[in-house]
Amino acid sequence: MAVPFRRTSKTKKRMRRTHLKKEVGALTKCPKCGEVLRPHRACVKCGYYKDNEVIKVNEETEE
Repeated sequence: MAVPFRRTSKTKKRMRRTHLKKEVGALTKCPKCGEVLRPHRACVKCGYYKDNEVIKVNEETEE
C-alpha cells in the first residue's frame, strides 16, 4: 500500500480544498408577507403555505 513520503503541508492541503466550500441554500420569498424563507416551508411570520393558513401566528406589535 502506498504511503506518502513527506507530510502534506498546510498550504498544499488548503489549496487542494479551496473548492470544497459550503454553499448558501436556496431561499424564496413568502407570497403573502415577503419574508425570506426556505422553499417548501410554512412562513414563520404569517403562518401561510401555498395560500393556506397552516400555523396560527399571534401578531404582537411593540411600539
